[in-house]
Amino acid sequence: MRQAKVNTLAQGLITLRRDTLLAFEHYRLSHALVVPLEEEFNPPLWELGHLAWFQEYWIARNQQRDQGIAQDIHHSRHPSKISQADRWYDSARVTHASRWSLPLLSTEPCLDYLQQTLDETLTLLMQEKDDSPALYFYWLALQHEAMHLEASTYMAQSLGIPFTAPWAVSPAVQHPHTPLHIPQTEYKTGTGPLQYISSRLWSMGTASREFSSQCFYFDNEAGERLTTLESYSIAPEPVTWAQYLRFIEATGHRLPPYMRVVHLPSPSLAYEINVFGSWLPLDPEACARHISWDDAQAYCRWASCRLPTEAEWDCAARTQAEFKWGEVWEWTADTFEPFEGFTSHPYVEYSAPWFGSRKVLRGAAWATHPSLRDLKYRNFFTPDRRDIYAGFRVCI
Repeated sequence: MRQAKVNTLAQGLITLRRDTLLAFEHYRLSHALVVPLEEEFNPPLWELGHLAWFQEYWIARNQQRDQGIAQDIHHSRHPSKISQADRWYDSARVTHASRWSLPLLSTEPCLDYLQQTLDETLTLLMQEKDDSPALYFYWLALQHEAMHLEASTYMAQSLGIPFTAPWAVSPAVQHPHTPLHIPQTEYKTGTGPLQYISSRLWSMGTASREFSSQCFYFDNEAGERLTTLESYSIAPEPVTWAQYLRFIEATGHRLPPYMRVVHLPSPSLAYEINVFGSWLPLDPEACARHISWDDAQAYCRWASCRLPTEAEWDCAARTQAEFKWGEVWEWTADTFEPFEGFTSHPYVEYSAPWFGSRKVLRGAAWATHPSLRDLKYRNFFTPDRRDIYAGFRVCI
């Protein structure tokens, strides 16, 4: 989707909105439009209003969208369709806690706002040329909505709300067999054969001059970072449940959230996982998920290995044919920082405020919408987060 032109972008926006509304319907049918005030949550109706506001702000209200990322971010915008939209839905200025007490639009007016802004977006998009710098903002709106769709999946999982994601299939429901039992003879690290990568100079990112209006990119992907990689070996896939639970049984480390021990009529232990409110057997070959960066580091200390750096992950993903990714976001050892030559894009709140306080994850998760999946994408979260679909692979 990062190179999609007008017609493909239009279809992408329509398809993604269908998925967004389906996700919202799960909350409405579960009578979960009021959710607890927690740092990782947002009220579902605030989320919908924010999506409409974001698309309207960067496209229909943007008088300089034809200038792309070169626009003056302080220029005067057209007014919103909703008089209080900036005061209610601008995430950079509306404090998180206040979103529960604002007099937001109710369900039907909010859905109407969402539809009106999409209709206007599509009308304007069909007037654009395939090589227009303005396409940047349509790409941005698409990627932004896909991120919020995945976040709605995390919240449904946390709240135990029945949820389906037609854009992806959960590995957890593909293997309805007996609860996972870890034999005591299981090897310690369970890393399996590692892929050897020789030392080399590796470049991440691309110098800004090499980007053009023909392709979307986030500002934290621009610039360049040159790294001298010493030779290393890396697992071809993330750590599995069988491997991770062997570590838990050996060390007494905490279980990931949404998991429980099932006591069998023997000294052995078995495990189940709660998926959207239903307890299911655990697939031992599935990637371990809901693992924090801190948990991953504890595993590595026990298994005498380490997390790959972002450059090592990127190099392996691009050079090793057997490198598997896409079931879980994967923690790297690196703190989220800009590449050399970084310059903020007009959406200045996206990257810069979080440099130095987050850890980098690469890849994608099963719940990541196809519109967002890209090998260059740099995800970033605080090292304590366990609600996201995150795992890790090991390196030595």
